[in-house]
Amino acid sequence: METLWSADSPLTARDVQESLHGRELATTTVLTVLSRLERKGLVTRERAGRAHRYRAVSTREDHVAELMRDALDAAPDRGAALARFLGNMRDDERAALRDLLG
Repeated sequence: METLWSADSPLTARDVQESLHGRELATTTVLTVLSRLERKGLVTRERAGRAHRYRAVSTREDHVAELMRDALDAAPDRGAALARFLGNMRDDERAALRDLLG
């Protein structure tokens, strides 16, 4: 996902594979992962000749926000979960949150 989030345009499986410097991954392995990400709704693909090009459905920030919402939804006591979360934030993060809420 990091590779797709960082890209300016859709990437082929080979593009993704080449961006993973130092990892000995077969193109079929990269295609399998991209296919799974597509089934999960995290990426879309479009035909580009004989290949497909893949693009992230949302930004990294949108994805993280969704994960945070999912985690909150799973908490039986949302208030307690939020209090614990805020208690673990750095002062500058709490200040940024106050600015966003203000």
